[in-house]
Amino acid sequence: MVATLIPVLGDQLSLDLSALRDIDPGDATIVMMEVAEETGYVRHHQTKLAYILSAMRHHAEALRSAGWQVDYVRLDDPDNSGHFTGELARAIERHQPKRIIVTEAGEWRVAAMLDSWQTLFGIDVEIRADTRFLCGHAEFDRWAEGRKQLTMEFFYRQMRAETGLLMDAGKPVGGQWNYDRENRKPASRDLMMPRPLSFAPDAITREVIALVKRRFGHHPGKLDDDFAYAVTAGDAERQAAHFLRHALPSFGDYEDAMLTDEPHLWHSILSPYINSGLLDPLDLCRRAEAEYRAGRAPLNSVEGYIRQIIGWREYMRGIYWREGPDYVDRNFLRHRRPLPGFYWTGDTDLHCLSQALKQTLDTAHAHHIQRLMVTGNFALLIGADPKLVHQWYLEIYLDAYEWVELPNTLGMSQFGDGGLLGSKPYISAGAYINRMSDYCGQCRYKVSQRVGDDACPFNALYWDFLARHRDRLAGNNRLAMPYRNWERMPAADRAAIRRQASDFLARLDAGDRPDE
Repeated sequence: MVATLIPVLGDQLSLDLSALRDIDPGDATIVMMEVAEETGYVRHHQTKLAYILSAMRHHAEALRSAGWQVDYVRLDDPDNSGHFTGELARAIERHQPKRIIVTEAGEWRVAAMLDSWQTLFGIDVEIRADTRFLCGHAEFDRWAEGRKQLTMEFFYRQMRAETGLLMDAGKPVGGQWNYDRENRKPASRDLMMPRPLSFAPDAITREVIALVKRRFGHHPGKLDDDFAYAVTAGDAERQAAHFLRHALPSFGDYEDAMLTDEPHLWHSILSPYINSGLLDPLDLCRRAEAEYRAGRAPLNSVEGYIRQIIGWREYMRGIYWREGPDYVDRNFLRHRRPLPGFYWTGDTDLHCLSQALKQTLDTAHAHHIQRLMVTGNFALLIGADPKLVHQWYLEIYLDAYEWVELPNTLGMSQFGDGGLLGSKPYISAGAYINRMSDYCGQCRYKVSQRVGDDACPFNALYWDFLARHRDRLAGNNRLAMPYRNWERMPAADRAAIRRQASDFLARLDAGDRPDE
């Protein structure tokens, strides 16, 4: 019998978790649960499952080393009920606690479970705020109240002011809040690119890999013995230190760049560790700022990195909880097309898509421009159902949890919310991809052509998208110039572009679909 039972979820792998604060480890038991409900509610990438399960098992060992009693339920335990509430019921029976303390869930679906526990079990349940985030739900709602558009830039400025990051005497360092204009340089192969550290699987990870292959070998992606992700806080910290020293100085310049067979460039690859709890986001921001203050990293790189964390990351969480569970069903453009089958195989003759997709299927990782302006851009241009696009991103990426992935995908990438997040749809023809990558030079399609057998499909699809959605989008000030350019084209050219797009979409629809 214990005084306190503390459930720790799979994305709460922090020794400083709010549920653990001010608790006597000698009078409490932590329960951690691997359950089929979480591994199977979508078809998670095999590497994602291996990462989460291995990180959970390693974190249980870290908790024990810190003096906690840990009751750990494995996925293959014969009596495993398969869901959180069932496993909590069994844990209550084993330990007879007087109370339950838990850190709030990150997703609506799991939050509803936590909210039901006190009534269901007749035990006092204290749900604590997740202090790993800088902006609480009520604070975000106060910021958002009365605003016609929830522009991230203004939220980001407030977070800068509150944290003091890159601030001097109440003003932004350098006189500007945002240096994004300096962060759009294409990369070339003669640049010295750092490589992220890799971590050989230990016995725990090898056991998890075998389990995932056995039970989830039908899920997307591949899981080989060359699994190289960190699964402990110590190794995640080593990766963070490596990024800050070797990649951060050039991160800003080449933040939006893409190169064939270069999956990482100068990106940190730290988001999986931040989102699961192995790394502290504010600590990373402070250390990045210290690199600037010490003269080891330029302002545009450090500001860009900090903006991703205290700007976009916190903002996406705020939007997710403010908009509610029905946000996932929004479909402003009324798109209904399924995703093409090659999103699950990478087998397409569009080189940019093949690069982003095969990298994703191999590693469960792609950086933000590959996601937004290649896979996301294509899905938007073809009219893919935003809910299906959301599900694919949630399944496929190592760092994808619904609170951060859903607004990024449905709102920002697919314009499903009609402009709540983005002031215009993130669409482009092939020229943008050509400018920011070397992909087009190795593609069988010609990026300079709009129509014909060799024309880049992005070109006709871009103009066709604008034409299809004229009634909804023509009033958008940021699309005024593209619409003027469309109207200036000869009628015969516009008709040829529409036919080109229609023929491509017909061929796409005739292709194979992914397995259910």
